Amino acid sequence: MKNRYSIILFALAITLASCRKYVEIDQLSVRTLKYTSDYRNTMNNNGVLEGTYSYPILSGDDIDISDATRQNSLGDILGNVYTWAPKYTSESQSDSDWDKLYRTIYVCNQVLDGVLTSQDGTEAEKQRIYAEALVHRAYTYLILVNLYGKQYNAATASTDLGVPLLTTSNLFTKLDRAPVADVYKLILGDLRTSISRLPALAEYNVRPAKVSSYAIFAKTYLNMRDFNNAALYADSALALQSGLLDLKTYENAAGTIPVRLSNPEIMFSKVAGVAYAATSLSSDLLTSLGTTDLRYKLFTDVGSRFRGQFSASFTGRASTKYMGNEFNILNNGPTVPEMMLIKAECLARAGKTADAITLVNNLRIKRFTTANYIPLTAASASDALRIVVEEKRREFFGTGMRWFDQKRLNLDNDFAVTKTRSFKGVNYTLQPNSNLYLYPIGDKYILLNPELQQNPR
Repeated sequence: MKNRYSIILFALAITLASCRKYVEIDQLSVRTLKYTSDYRNTMNNNGVLEGTYSYPILSGDDIDISDATRQNSLGDILGNVYTWAPKYTSESQSDSDWDKLYRTIYVCNQVLDGVLTSQDGTEAEKQRIYAEALVHRAYTYLILVNLYGKQYNAATASTDLGVPLLTTSNLFTKLDRAPVADVYKLILGDLRTSISRLPALAEYNVRPAKVSSYAIFAKTYLNMRDFNNAALYADSALALQSGLLDLKTYENAAGTIPVRLSNPEIMFSKVAGVAYAATSLSSDLLTSLGTTDLRYKLFTDVGSRFRGQFSASFTGRASTKYMGNEFNILNNGPTVPEMMLIKAECLARAGKTADAITLVNNLRIKRFTTANYIPLTAASASDALRIVVEEKRREFFGTGMRWFDQKRLNLDNDFAVTKTRSFKGVNYTLQPNSNLYLYPIGDKYILLNPELQQNPR
């Protein structure tokens, strides 16, 4: 039996290393998944299923790569990502985020196509594996549609282009882009189907459970501006898991912060596809953090920490989140702090100013020493909303999550701000609701699949 497990994992590795029309996948002479244990081992392949995105880390305004040494080290694709270019890749280059995310979809679809009729397993085992694949697929489509599709807008979602919606492992499916509304419908449907088949909490946070489904529901409804449902599902997630790290404990021992499998904040472990070295932080973010915030002390550092990756003249600070004790793994999956801040945003939007600020302070008290902590106050609901948005930026800087909030918050006049950057002597501008908030579809994929429409530029 041990040999059979090895064969399945080897077969999956071959499958995922080669090429499909829309992603680097190919079916060679591989063994067909047959037993329930085969599907379990496929779902245990965290090297495929746990990864998410990397480009948004460079896109968001929490990052400011102004140092010449760092700019010159980015290369053409990442330089294009950083400057919000009309195109990121040439006709011969792959989009690593697109490939990674659709590879995850492919694996999930393989499992969904076959696990319920697999041999030897119990019905409960089959149903749980099926549900896990649904959760992974839902989360992956939520990322995809918010990278390459328009921001959800109820008035236009039925016609706005989303992403190709692949629901089987058929290698030759056409890649017409489904409307944004259809992608969200699939996400919500997958999550609803998963709930009853999953335990409340998983043995390990890399594996889906009810808590992760609820958390993804909250993120999905937040993007849909359905703030009532977003708050309800954030509550449901927090009712199952509410642990917070108290950074005071780690003030002088950052290396002892729990790794992701034992981190009480992580509801569903998802990690960046790439951890970019020396991502320098914007001056306004650093001003917002201040020097007494333990997130500043623990997760940022001066250029000399990064072994010559900055020029001698660099005077800013860069994120060290990827330099922790777990081999450059940067978590960007749903967490307890994110659910708290989603709920706080929804409360602020509902006019519940005091309740929103209480939640923010419940988080912030874990991010300061007792002597340095000063509770925040808000004069109005709009003030509370601003505080929540700023706190979310401080909590998740350097993870790429800010990019998704920037795009989402463009629909609020108070947050629709023009962004500017200078890169290698050229100034770049990103207007609110610009088409440049839509990542371009790689020319390579369009050449192979003419039905795949490019985003407007």
